[in-house]
Amino acid sequence: MHFTFAAVIVALPFVVAAAPQPAKQRIGTAIPISKRSGLINADKSVNFDALKSHVASTKAKILRGLDNFEKNTGASHPSFVKSAGKRTFGGDDLTDFNSELWYGTISAGTPPNIYTVDFDTGSSDLFLPGPKCGSSCSGHAIYDPSSSSTSMDLGKTFSLQYGDGSTVSGEQHSDTVSIVGLTATSQTLGAASEYSSGFESSQFPADGLMGMAFQSLSDYNASPVFQSLVSQGQTDEAVFAFKLATSGSELHIGGTNPALYTGDFSYADVTQEGYWEVNMDSVDGNGQTVLSDVDCIIDTGTTLIVGMPSDVATLYQAIGGTDASDTVGEGYYTFPCDSVPSVSLTFGGTSFPISPETFNLGTVSSGSSDCVGGIVGQDTGSSFWIIGDVFLANVYTAFDVGNSRVGFAALA
Repeated sequence: MHFTFAAVIVALPFVVAAAPQPAKQRIGTAIPISKRSGLINADKSVNFDALKSHVASTKAKILRGLDNFEKNTGASHPSFVKSAGKRTFGGDDLTDFNSELWYGTISAGTPPNIYTVDFDTGSSDLFLPGPKCGSSCSGHAIYDPSSSSTSMDLGKTFSLQYGDGSTVSGEQHSDTVSIVGLTATSQTLGAASEYSSGFESSQFPADGLMGMAFQSLSDYNASPVFQSLVSQGQTDEAVFAFKLATSGSELHIGGTNPALYTGDFSYADVTQEGYWEVNMDSVDGNGQTVLSDVDCIIDTGTTLIVGMPSDVATLYQAIGGTDASDTVGEGYYTFPCDSVPSVSLTFGGTSFPISPETFNLGTVSSGSSDCVGGIVGQDTGSSFWIIGDVFLANVYTAFDVGNSRVGFAALA
């Protein structure tokens, strides 16, 4: 249901046959990942309560990261917008936010136990339900530090606040954590003693969450799991990569999987380590450049594309969208379902189109001829855009820790 890109090979005349080119080598190991989505109703209309919840929780995550960055570095994040007002959290329910994350398996402890976690490039910490967690952890696999010979109590607590004002809180430990046979020792992780109702197993399919951004966003001020794997010499390359699609999705650790993309990567350098923050060359609508030099973060934990309200208004004005503030909510736009706008994002000099299937979130209501756009305008407390699945489902994305850059390639 997504655009694929055809490679056009032009045959050139040679006096002698050219030697075959070596195939791209697959480096690293893959983890199959899954996603359960609650943004669309059975009749293909948008679940607006879930949509607004997801946006509110995304905003809360960004604000939490901005706070952690300042706490860890002693300086405000360059993209923090002081005019955004108090750093408070919205009042929407957390449940549907959590159903929008990508999850797969890791192991923790000695002997190792298996856990499912959401892989989130918009945060940096690993937490799992601990033995002191109450009934909200029922149905989840429990991480019990006392059962692991390599666990150490760090004597510190943690508390992560989400969009409904609820928290995930508990104690920090260090332990052995493994992903597809790659092992990080003395890895800091949280053993939660409190899960909000949104993390109950009926709402949240994974046991915990593993952040994959940089240490400066960490509530623990500790090395994220992937960076630990790199520093301990566990990976062939300091790269991880995602394919996020309706089928065949995977997280590749320690390199990329050439079977999942075509052509070369177009890279954008990280401008500020914290989030995966890069410069987006342009946002194009219906074949015309609408916005240029846009600061953004690449976030697998966000389904939508969230931009500055004024930027998003400019985009929809150019592509024929209708402001749906009075009907859907502030920052949302609609368009005729039979005329989905053409939108593409440019990184590293290459334009990548957003497919109509991912840009179109669904109808406003059952049987409606109006559909909701996957780019929304929200004040997140920062000046950057948040690039989520609406775009990422159309590309293969490589997060290059070693060179501090993000690469995009066409899906195979």
